[in-house]
Amino acid sequence: MTHSFPVRVYYEDTDLAGIVYYANYLKFIERARTELVEGLGIDQRAVKADSGTVFAVRRVEAEYLAPAHFGDTLTVETAPVEVTAARLVLQQDVKREETLLFSAKVTLVALTAAGRPARLPAVLRQLLP
Repeated sequence: MTHSFPVRVYYEDTDLAGIVYYANYLKFIERARTELVEGLGIDQRAVKADSGTVFAVRRVEAEYLAPAHFGDTLTVETAPVEVTAARLVLQQDVKREETLLFSAKVTLVALTAAGRPARLPAVLRQLLP
């Protein structure tokens, strides 16, 4: 299962050279994760209200392979790598057409409202392979 999310590079996303500022790739992949979860029919606000569970990024392994530029249309591809009772690992790639620009392996965990570890919601574990 791979989820695709389109991103257009705006001027505000770039540095003086017109190249996407490195931290903005993290914003792009964050948006893609949100769209993936919502696309699965999971309302993160409802999960928080019902169980007090929230999601947090525990680890990001990122590789910057080639620059994106002002005006580019990119695609963020997100695929689950590992789903356990306590964590979700995703592979997220940012491409311009077929060219891989940025690649990240992201580990997410579930937390209680108090910041303590929690189990991933069952509905999420069931929907992801």
